Parts: sequence; structure tokens; C-alpha cells
Amino acid sequence: MPLTEKYVNPLTDFGFKKLFGEEVNKDLLIDFLNQLLPDIHKIKDLVYKKNEHLPDAEFERKAIFDLYCEGLSGEKFIVEVQRAKQNYFKERSVYYASFPIQQQAVKGAGWNFDLQAVYTIGILDFVFDEDKDDNNFLHTVKLKNQNNQIFYDKLTFIYVELPKFVKTEDQLTSKMDKWLFVFRHLAKLQHRPQALQEKIYEKLFKAAEIAKYSKKEQQTYAQSLKYYRDLNNVVDTAYDDGKIEGLKEGKIEGLKEGKMKGLKEGKIEGLKQAAKNLKLMGLDTAKIQEITGLSKTEIEKL
Repeated sequence: MPLTEKYVNPLTDFGFKKLFGEEVNKDLLIDFLNQLLPDIHKIKDLVYKKNEHLPDAEFERKAIFDLYCEGLSGEKFIVEVQRAKQNYFKERSVYYASFPIQQQAVKGAGWNFDLQAVYTIGILDFVFDEDKDDNNFLHTVKLKNQNNQIFYDKLTFIYVELPKFVKTEDQLTSKMDKWLFVFRHLAKLQHRPQALQEKIYEKLFKAAEIAKYSKKEQQTYAQSLKYYRDLNNVVDTAYDDGKIEGLKEGKIEGLKEGKMKGLKEGKIEGLKQAAKNLKLMGLDTAKIQEITGLSKTEIEKL
């Protein structure tokens, strides 16, 4: 697949790790994360940690993070790009956050359970269903009690819903605005916008130039970009198929209940078609389950 864009897409697996997951570019990651973090945990420096974790019990699924980092004071940061909506996405985030918590346990009777803060940062290329009617693209989540008071302040989930960020170049005022504009538009740009003239973005745009990559890197990126586009097409097709079939069923029923039933049935058919396409792409059953929410049996029957 020929590469026509000038800059790498940061929402692809290759692009994200190339720009933010390499030691030479960790200042890019630090600058971006500091726009999301509270003052008490602003990052001065960080180290990249092994991004794959296995639980103690063999039967449990392993956790693989896009990036896993640790700050100078021991804070843990899980940073992931989520490219498609998944069933149980929030449960998956909580599950993954448990690994850096468990990791901190000290063997022996003398440990006092003094944990370092854990942050899960999700850059989402979709919108939560329950939030689709509001314009808030940034969600910071902590454990709170019935009086909305923070019960535990060392576990934080930060989600950015990129599709809700619609500012144009001339509307960028904060660093947060500029970084989100980069995530949404970098791959479509042909030059560095006037609003992004700071040194940190100069480095970013240099690191993102596809022409400077080795032939092997370009081939790897092309594969990553194809997967990203195929996945988006699968998700869009599932949604459209579900919507069309659902509306047909709803029209036949003629009433709201029938329409809702049709939408549900249509969605299932759309997901099955999406699963077929994912199988053709070579994804394993577990990954297809994660993306579509279908059962293992349903997928194996396709």
C-alpha cells in the first residue's frame, strides 16, 4: 500500500509508539501527559516499563498496554489509544489498572500497603454511548462516596473522546487544544500549522515525517495503517448494517417497541458481519470477542 501522507497517523499502533514510546521522544509524551495530570503529579521525567504483564494465575488473561511508564516519584502511567468501541471497555480499564497496583506489593509481613498513584490514560477514537449527548471530551474519574467526596485519590482514569474535539486551527488556545488537534489531524497535514510553532511541536513534526523512516519502518507503518483503516471500516459497516436492518425491522413493527427490537437485532447482524471481516483479516477469536462482544461460540460458527 503506497503511503501518500507526509506525517504518520498517531492513532495507529506504529505511529503512537513511534512518537510517544521511544526514549528519544519521551519529552513528547511528558508534555502531552502533563496537560491531563493534576499539578501534584506533573511529570518531570519518566522511564518506560515492560508493557506486558502476566497475572499469577495461569488461567487469567494477560494484560498488554500500549505504553507503561513510571514517574520519578513512583507514579504509574498506563497510556493507551483505543481505536474502536468495545463491550466492557471500562471493565477492561479497571482490570488493567489492577496490574500496576499488584506490582507494588512487597513480599513479607512488614509492608504497610502504601501505594503510589496509578493513572490510566485512554485516548479514545470513539464516544461513550452514555456521553454522546454532551460536549465534554475529557473525563477524569476517581473513586468517590455517596456524597461525591473522593474516597481514594491514588487511582485515576482519564479518558479523552477525540471525536468530540472539533476545534479548528484558529480556535486553538491551550496546549491541551494543540495536542488534541495533533491527534485528530496530524496525518492530514502537509506542513506545521502556525498555531503549533513551539519547539515541542517542531520536534513532533520532525519525528512524524514518514519520508525519514527506514524502508522497514515504512513497511511496518503501512501494515499498521491498513489495520487501522480496516478496523474503522469494519466498525462503520457494523454500525450501518445494524442501523439499516434495525430500521427495517422497526418499520415492520410500526411501533417504538418494534423499532427498538429491530435496532437490537440489526446490531447483532451487523456485529456478526464485522466478526466475519475480522476473521478474514486474520484476528484471533479472543481479539474478535473483545471488539464485537460476541461469544466464542458465535464467532466460531461464522
